[in-house]
Amino acid sequence: MHLLFTVDDQYVPVLGTCMQSILRFPCAQGYDLYILHAGLSAVSIQYLKKVTQSHARLHLISIDAHSFDEFPQNARYPKTMYYRLLAAEFLPQHLERVLYLDPDIIVIRSLEALYHMPFDGQMFCGATHVQKVLTRLNGVRLQAPEDAPYLNSGVLLMNLPRMRHSIRRSDILEYIERRQAYFTLPDQDILSALYGKETKLLDTYRYNLSDRMLLIRNASLQQENIDLRWVRENTVIIHYCGKNKPWKKNYHGILGCFYTEVVQSPQYLPFDASMTAIENS
Repeated sequence: MHLLFTVDDQYVPVLGTCMQSILRFPCAQGYDLYILHAGLSAVSIQYLKKVTQSHARLHLISIDAHSFDEFPQNARYPKTMYYRLLAAEFLPQHLERVLYLDPDIIVIRSLEALYHMPFDGQMFCGATHVQKVLTRLNGVRLQAPEDAPYLNSGVLLMNLPRMRHSIRRSDILEYIERRQAYFTLPDQDILSALYGKETKLLDTYRYNLSDRMLLIRNASLQQENIDLRWVRENTVIIHYCGKNKPWKKNYHGILGCFYTEVVQSPQYLPFDASMTAIENS
């Protein structure tokens, strides 16, 4: 199973936790974990190697520091978030599919069904966290094709041959030049506007569940409520997206229990005192 992450030193402790949540579930083919980065410290690399050890094959792929200078970025949205858009440029040519995961994810069931899901001719499989009304508003804001879903970019199954054929850096940069003033979440805005219509939608509640999405679901009178028991039995990926993180003191939500279960397990390997570096991020 080929998994992809993009990360800088700041988020290596969180990535280590994500990886450990995944490796709890044996994979018949074994795991190949690809990390796109712009220069991790020796300490970070040592930690990631310790986490994977004999459990997975670790592939560190260094990206030139200036490769994404033309892409908009700031302290909250670093250049690493764009790596996934052009992942096919950097990954080995023999790979045909890879599952990209944000580091602020906890996996609570096997990824096998998701990883082997058919693309049905599409470039990506991904989920949306946006209701229909906001999808239309985002479409207007981004000048996206009609009915293109607004995607959450934290979980993306990538059809690499399609990406190599269809995604062009020049197209992305041209779109940025036209619509940058209207961006709110740059990587998701670009992904949704340019490739939303080429994405097969996943079940959000199984493959990209956040506390916010759970709250919205359970506030609806048109859908059956789901509780933690349902989540344990059906959900595969918990995504602590946005600012609401269970490792922060101001976290509020009920899905933090899955993060706690990982970090409190006897086998858990922490990143020493470096966790304090991300508590204030």
